[in-house]
Amino acid sequence: MTASLQPTPSQTVGPFFYFGLCTLPQAELVPEGTEGAIELVGAVFDGAGDPVPDAMIEIRQADPDGSYRPEFGWGRYGTDADGSFRFLTVLPGLVPGPGGRLQPPHIWCFVFARGLLKPLLTRCHFQDGELAASDPLLAELEAAERSRLVAAPDGDARYRFDVHLQGERQTPFFVL
Repeated sequence: MTASLQPTPSQTVGPFFYFGLCTLPQAELVPEGTEGAIELVGAVFDGAGDPVPDAMIEIRQADPDGSYRPEFGWGRYGTDADGSFRFLTVLPGLVPGPGGRLQPPHIWCFVFARGLLKPLLTRCHFQDGELAASDPLLAELEAAERSRLVAAPDGDARYRFDVHLQGERQTPFFVL
């Protein structure tokens, strides 16, 4: 008699990352009151437009001079019950890209959520226009897709960047 193994379905990521990683947010990249500080706020939504209360956003950004430094530019926030997140940071500078061309100011955003075996990667930009259109990565996108990567001003020194995991307003994600 030989035993046969049956294939099992893929397992989705459960609530474990939320309990292990999201209970201690690291959302203040600069101290409160820092000159030039901005708030980056937003929410994560599923394909039906409902908030995702147990996602995690991880960001990585350059400093205002356009340099990535080990001691600056990384943060993590587990979304609240309404899917919202908030970071206190500064606007990043222009970053050299492929071929030495400057990339517009942006923040890399990794999205972790239930049902995702790997994080999703996107970029949050602070302006659209000529520089954004000339960015090699953004040039691959149509204008409507590119516009979904731009944080909207939302008051004084505050920007809103919502992440839509699926649907008509889906945020463009990049292959890891």
